[in-house]
Formats: sequence, structure tokens, C-alpha cells
Amino acid sequence: MIEPDRTEWQVRCAFNAFCKRVLKNEAINIYNERQQRQAKEMTFSNLTPQEKNQLFTLDKQYEGEEGESLQVAGKKITPKLLAEALRTLPMEKRKTVLLYYFF
Repeated sequence: MIEPDRTEWQVRCAFNAFCKRVLKNEAINIYNERQQRQAKEMTFSNLTPQEKNQLFTLDKQYEGEEGESLQVAGKKITPKLLAEALRTLPMEKRKTVLLYYFF
């Protein structure tokens, strides 16, 4: 509450102190949150080989001819056949096809 005999300067000083306290408390909260997060985090170098293997999976869809295939103009197109066709393209055309497909 503002007392009637307070000057404008005193009100400004009180508001200034309040703002600084709010900023300091917020900085403390952020620091505490970071400390809690760091306590839960683990670097990759600290993982065991079993834990590292749980972080990824291998896509086995294209390992053999039994993968998905499609028919184009009466021909069966398999992933292996498509990959071989892309490898035979000149580098410039291969880049064009890949850029069109991915972007």
C-alpha cells in the first residue's frame, strides 16, 4: 500500500526494488530447473552399449527382394532394382531426381 506521505522518488525506488526481486527470483527458478534437468540427463559417452542400441532401429524393409514392390507398365519394380537404376544415372540427373523426391 502506498502511504500518503511517500514521495514519487520513494515509490519509484520501491517499484525498482520489486522489479529486481522478481528478476532475481526468476533467475533462481531457471537455475533450479536446469540443475534438475541436468540431474536427469545423461551424455552419450556415459551410455552402455546395450543402452546405445536401444536409441535406434534399422529399417529392414529393403534388405531383400521380398520388400514392397510396384507394377509399372507391366514390370515389377523392386527397391533393389530402383536403387540400381538410380546408381546408373549420371551424377547431375541423380541429384535432380533425389532433390525432386526429397524436396
